[in-house]
Amino acid sequence: MRLLPLVLYTLPLAAQIGFVPQNSGVDASLRGLAAVNERVAWASGTGGNVLLTTDGANWQRRPVPGAEALDFRDVEAFSARRAIILAAGEGEKSRLYRTTDSGATWELLRTNPDPKGFWDAIAFWDEKRGVLMGDPVDGRFVIETTEDGGKTWQRRPTPPSLPGEGGFAASGTCLVVRGRQEIWFATGAARVFRSVDGGQSWTVSEAPLRQKEPSAGIFSLALGPGATVIAVGGDYRKPEQTTQIAVWSTDHGSAWQLSTGLRGYRSGAVFLNRTTVVAVGTNGADVSADGGKTWHAVNAEGYNSVQRGWAIGPKGRIARVTLP
Repeated sequence: MRLLPLVLYTLPLAAQIGFVPQNSGVDASLRGLAAVNERVAWASGTGGNVLLTTDGANWQRRPVPGAEALDFRDVEAFSARRAIILAAGEGEKSRLYRTTDSGATWELLRTNPDPKGFWDAIAFWDEKRGVLMGDPVDGRFVIETTEDGGKTWQRRPTPPSLPGEGGFAASGTCLVVRGRQEIWFATGAARVFRSVDGGQSWTVSEAPLRQKEPSAGIFSLALGPGATVIAVGGDYRKPEQTTQIAVWSTDHGSAWQLSTGLRGYRSGAVFLNRTTVVAVGTNGADVSADGGKTWHAVNAEGYNSVQRGWAIGPKGRIARVTLP
């Protein structure tokens, strides 16, 4: 009897990525997400909602008293006990709160003092040192840094903004940091700003993404190994558009290349390892196995934000993101 050769079949990566639903217990639109480790994560959203899991599966509400009218668009977490949340909105609706007891109590750190201001995101290198990003005031983006865990902030110089240019408080990832002083942020004009000295000086590049409408531009940045960076976005009012919605660079954003394969507008992206990237949006999710150059559809619902371990989205949607 002739022996047949042994053939091994490997499922495509997109078929191996899992989005396992979890019960959030709320109906809010969730956008802020911070994964501390595989068991501890925080989420935040509309209606002043803040959620915490300490076992990787069950979520509890940790509301801020009197903040029911606020929209918490970003959260930075350092442990199961310590986190900072950002409310986005015009003027005094932009606020920062901090907890050191797992959300049992909250301290108001700061209220936006500028009635024309609008805060978009925060990012921290460590528990003391962080960055806040806001839409332009008097022709320049607001970038402020803290050295004491958010108690005090110092304004940093930024290049002039373009007419009508702003950021998107869609997932907390239009602003990202790395190392000890590196800062990146992206805008609706599809521009990417980078500082390697804690905000003292900046380089600016233009990415070939959709940005002709107020609802279009870059919504999320993801930093990969070395000089690799990807940017995703599109037009949230036209989520079905599939061209000019993601780019990648291997030289710190000096030159950008268009990605292919994304199924539509994406508001969040994250590197799961050195080459695997997941991007999410209101009409689904995609995965890349080559650092964001090409993408393939994942069987998933719509989400706003993704980090290592979780994705969150509209109507209180939370899912555990799993790799094989």
